[in-house]
Amino acid sequence: GVGVPVPGGFSTTAFAYKEFLDKGGINNFINTTLADESIYTDVDKLMKVGKAVRDKIMDTPFQPEFETELEAQWKRVSGGSDTFTFAVRSSATAEDLPDASFAGQQETYLNVMGYEDMKYKVHLVFASLFTDRAISYRHDRGFEHQKVQLCATCQKMVRSETGSAGVMFTLDTESGFTNVVFITSAFGLGETVVGGTVNPDEWYVFKPTLAEGKESIIARTMGSKMVKMVYKKAGGTELVDTSAKEQNSWSISDKEVTDLAVIAVKIEKHYGRPMDIEWARDGDDGKLYIVQARPETVASQKKVGVLEDYKMLQKGGSVLATGRAVGKRIGAGKVNILKSIDEMSKFEKGDVLVADMTDPDWEPIMKKASAIITNRGGRTCHAAIIARELGIPAIVGCGDATEKLAVGQQVTVSCNEGDTGFIYDGILKFERTEQDLGELPKVGMKI
Repeated sequence: GVGVPVPGGFSTTAFAYKEFLDKGGINNFINTTLADESIYTDVDKLMKVGKAVRDKIMDTPFQPEFETELEAQWKRVSGGSDTFTFAVRSSATAEDLPDASFAGQQETYLNVMGYEDMKYKVHLVFASLFTDRAISYRHDRGFEHQKVQLCATCQKMVRSETGSAGVMFTLDTESGFTNVVFITSAFGLGETVVGGTVNPDEWYVFKPTLAEGKESIIARTMGSKMVKMVYKKAGGTELVDTSAKEQNSWSISDKEVTDLAVIAVKIEKHYGRPMDIEWARDGDDGKLYIVQARPETVASQKKVGVLEDYKMLQKGGSVLATGRAVGKRIGAGKVNILKSIDEMSKFEKGDVLVADMTDPDWEPIMKKASAIITNRGGRTCHAAIIARELGIPAIVGCGDATEKLAVGQQVTVSCNEGDTGFIYDGILKFERTEQDLGELPKVGMKI
């Protein structure tokens, strides 16, 4: 009744998930296995334990009554057609709480065709509650593993591979300013924006003028959008290069930007808090759809009345690379360039993580980093959200940081100089100050 367009479909229940774990005897195995505190400090051990838990879930069949209902719902929505495509997404019961985003902690599967494939993907979603990153994330934030349950949402796939998709926040992610909607977009399926594979287009829409029906786009930045994600013929997805025309044009029109902002404000009003929303534009019918919405967890949770400030005390040091600044902090340390998640054990606490891109699987080492630098990604990708949540400075979309920086090189990463983040050569002095606004002295004039 809120007037927000969402794709049709169905969802499994948290009760069905709990029953599956109980009946299959999986609960005891999980609780015993994850009680070992040493796995949370040893990345290799965490990977072994995570795999053991996921294998146990995948080896346990669904209860027969669950399968009967799942097939009935699949038939209802698809009409029994094996070419009807679904997106199978996860939603955890402790997920999307105002103080923890769980951004990308569980899996999403796109372009799923046929009942058997959908059943398999629902099983994988159930197992994804115990990805290494999800186990680590919950432990660090004090969520008990056994109290977190999961639903698998099976929605009609929005044909955005011939359209566009992206993410929007109902506030400015950097300053926490609540009078704007921040929208990012790229061609093709939205996973590229969410995962940080592309540098997307960005817009800021001013809410007060939007409410009055006036021109309300106050800023726009065109992203490079070098790749897009499309469907594979037999199901699943793949990345392809975008054309020069696509790279040099906006992925959605000004009218669509405004329409998205109107939808975002409706969702914010409905939930009564700032929101982080994934959207898609169907290339077939040209309509906009909302595919996911969760509370924004960083800017809206900042300590009120406390002003944190970072300041460079030393200038100099040549600028080695630049990108989009995430947060307002400064970090320094030695460069550690990782090509894949398999190199996680080489990463030491306090290193500056440099990578082509990161995804949520990297969370167990992101929390050890003094700063994060990526070649690709925008301010609404998972790496940026997790970096903000962890309070670590990050610079995304640098383009060529992995080539310009060398392993072991000492650098300073500054995000407190505006939209652009700077990576300086050498360890430069900086200071952090915290001012409690409740303690400010009275002044002899009206402010």
